[in-house]
Order: sequence, then C-alpha cells, then structure tokens
Amino acid sequence: MNSPQKPTTVVDDVVVSIDYSLTVDGEVVDASEENEPLEYLQGYQNVIPGLESQMVGMKIGESKEVLVNPRDGYGEVDPEAFVEVPKSEFPKGFDLKPGVDLQLQDQDGELVNAVIVSVTGNKVKLDLNHPLAGKELLFRVTVTDLREATEEELAHGHVHGDDFDEEEFDEDELFDEEDEDEEEEQEENDIHR
Repeated sequence: MNSPQKPTTVVDDVVVSIDYSLTVDGEVVDASEENEPLEYLQGYQNVIPGLESQMVGMKIGESKEVLVNPRDGYGEVDPEAFVEVPKSEFPKGFDLKPGVDLQLQDQDGELVNAVIVSVTGNKVKLDLNHPLAGKELLFRVTVTDLREATEEELAHGHVHGDDFDEEEFDEDELFDEEDEDEEEEQEENDIHR
C-alpha cells in the first residue's frame, strides 16, 4: 500500500507551518518563535482571510511579504463598538485611565477585550474593537512545512497539536457531563423551592 504523498504546495485541507512576523505602523507586533512555527489548516479560516488567500500556491521554503488591508484583516474601526459604562460597574480602586486594557464578560459569558478610551464624570468610555481594527497588516511569511490533515482535523476544522489524543477527547462525553451537572443543579433548585 502506498503512503500518501506529502503536499508540495499550499492548498485547502493541508496543514501549513509558517514562520512569520507581523508589522503594524512600522513596528513588529507579533512573530513566531524561531523553533515554533505557526501551524494552521488552510481553507478553514484559522488565520485572517487576507493572509490565508495569499498563501495559496506557496511551496516549502518559499517566502513572501503580504500586505493585508483592514477589510481582509481585523475589519474597519466600528463606531458602534464604543460604549459608555457607569464608573460604578468597576471595582473600587480600579485604575480607570485611558489606555488600560480590560477583559469583560458579555451576556453569553464570552470574554471580550476592551480598552478605556476616556473617563468623564461618572462615565467610562470603552472601545470594544479589536486592537488591530482599521490597521494595515504587513506579514513576512516563510512556509516551513506542509502535511496532509488528519480526518479528525478536517472534521474539527483546525490543527490538533502533538499532545491531542482523540481517544481521551470525547466531545459527546464532555457535553453529557455538563448536561448531568445542569440536571443535578436543576434538581437541587427544584428541591429548594
């Protein structure tokens, strides 16, 4: 039986390893470690669209610069993503000054990053835009390796690390346990009524 041939170019459904640096406004803001390239599954939106689309056709060892406009990166600055919050919502003694980064929790329990824009009277103005919204992104990338994705990676839509063990990770079991906990909590609530 023939073993599958190693991919030679970046195409959908292939795991791509890249060394990269990201420059914004003339400053390097992110880079892969020399010994740890970034791995992602091509075609599954694991990286921003403007970078992913420019990776197609690249070969191992090939390098290029990719300039990504805001629309294909982290989006334009959304004026609706600025909100005012009463000072009373913050813990006493919290450092309320412009430029402070925060992590908030929305109504669905999701974590949201924010930056304090201004503090006026009893109001704190927050910017919920991604920090790189509205910015041009200059990537310098080198493809370091390509490989076929596993069936599990294709099914899940992302790369599994070396320490991922499919037998240990049972998604249904995880949800069953959560459902059981919710049922027990509901039973306890019913008892206390």
